[in-house]
Amino acid sequence: MMGRPPEEPVGPDVWSVCRELIPAGSVFAFLAEHRDALFPEAMFADMYPSADGRPSVPPNELACAIVLQVLHGLSDFETVQHLRCDLRWKAACGLGLNDPAFDPSLLAYFRRRLACSMQPDRIFEKVREVVAATGALKGKHRRALDSAVLEDAVATQDTVTQLIAAIRRVIRDVPGAEAVAAGHCRAHDYTDPGKPRIAWNDEAARTRLVDALVTDALRLLGHLPEQNLGLKAADAVGILTLVAGQDVEPADGSDGTDGRWRIARRTAPDRMISTVDPEARHAHKTHSRYHDGFKAHLAVEPETGLITAIALRPAAGAAWHEAAVARELLAEETGVLQVLADAAYSSADLRATLTAAGHRLLIKPPALKPAVPGGFTLDDFHVDATNGTVTCPGGHTTILLAPGGSHRQRKAWFTAKQCTSCPLKSRCTTAKGGRVVTWRPHHDLQQAARSQATSDPDWQADYRRWRPVVERVIAWLVARGNRRLPCRGWINGERWIHHRAAALNLRRLINLGLDHRKGTWTLAPATP
Repeated sequence: MMGRPPEEPVGPDVWSVCRELIPAGSVFAFLAEHRDALFPEAMFADMYPSADGRPSVPPNELACAIVLQVLHGLSDFETVQHLRCDLRWKAACGLGLNDPAFDPSLLAYFRRRLACSMQPDRIFEKVREVVAATGALKGKHRRALDSAVLEDAVATQDTVTQLIAAIRRVIRDVPGAEAVAAGHCRAHDYTDPGKPRIAWNDEAARTRLVDALVTDALRLLGHLPEQNLGLKAADAVGILTLVAGQDVEPADGSDGTDGRWRIARRTAPDRMISTVDPEARHAHKTHSRYHDGFKAHLAVEPETGLITAIALRPAAGAAWHEAAVARELLAEETGVLQVLADAAYSSADLRATLTAAGHRLLIKPPALKPAVPGGFTLDDFHVDATNGTVTCPGGHTTILLAPGGSHRQRKAWFTAKQCTSCPLKSRCTTAKGGRVVTWRPHHDLQQAARSQATSDPDWQADYRRWRPVVERVIAWLVARGNRRLPCRGWINGERWIHHRAAALNLRRLINLGLDHRKGTWTLAPATP
């Protein structure tokens, strides 16, 4: 059953006795004074449906602890230590001076209750309700979008480690797998989680080991008894199936049917990097710099610095590209917006969707790369999609072919004869067969965007003024060691990042003068 705060605190009431020691205008002082209004008892009633049993720790006490925990980037153990020893934390959560707080495991238990409820992000949603009640966003129609890679909580595994870990998991979780492994798996002692002892600087030895491990994996999968698998066992089999195929290819001279394998000379699309957290992915910032983990996507109101929407998604994959997630971030917005974003959000489909909705776009278009350094780009060609013609800077005209392929692209070929005799060829192409021009859907929108970004001073001034704010908010998001996620898995990370955003929004509102008087949330900035 849901617990309630005691009528008398354990020891002197910290907020009453030590109010002068709690920094005014801080999150601690605000929670000490307004936690019951921010997190009322009714807000958590559905999480404790039973009226029987031992009373829980009051949920608003746990909610305050979680807000402070994610704000300061602390572990469960460190959080409870602060609750026991720090007057600010005791005042914020309503504990008496002599209150020993609770066991750290209760924080994990409370997060699981939140995650399994019908409103897993209710803390973020409650803070968003406060934002709406204050009118902080009233009349503010700008939204800046951006993303940031957050590192995973687990170590990246190489192919050998993944194969051994996946086989061990199947042996552990699938009924009957242990007997199959004992009869068919010979490459490694799978009671040992470590790597086999081989000459790791010997390429031939590494190749033999990978071949043997993949063979063991395929034999194990092929000889498992027919049965209905539970969720845990099915996950283990699925991971082993993926690991056994993503990093290997048939060995030299093999047609793929004789069971000889080697490490593939390529990286599999959407490659799983760890069997411990199968949803984590590689994310490249540049060709040589990458992170392993997830991406945080957020929308920010740049005048106030408030996060209006946030999501955590795998770090790689077309379905999780910035332009795809942007629609989700803006889904609950009403009215016409001014949308600011960098070139990652400049896909033609997103631009067309937002333009059709009436939004003003300050999305930086990517620069076109000329075929010849310093030469002509696509924008220097006149494309008449209606009549199906393309005219080059030299005045030659050719036919624009019908759309084809999954992306519905249209191509135009200028012949070798046209290009060879053209005095502008040196600025256009080096191809012996002539220049090829590719037209994509929404070409006119993209061309107009490139023109506006380079020639419209109002566009440039607004972009430079309001776009950088989202970078500052990302710096707040990853501060205090929060670039690395404190939990494993996409779902757990999604819950954490909403708690983190709620804490940051609350701190920002307090800095803007948040107050609660006579049942109403208001913003009353302090006068200098």
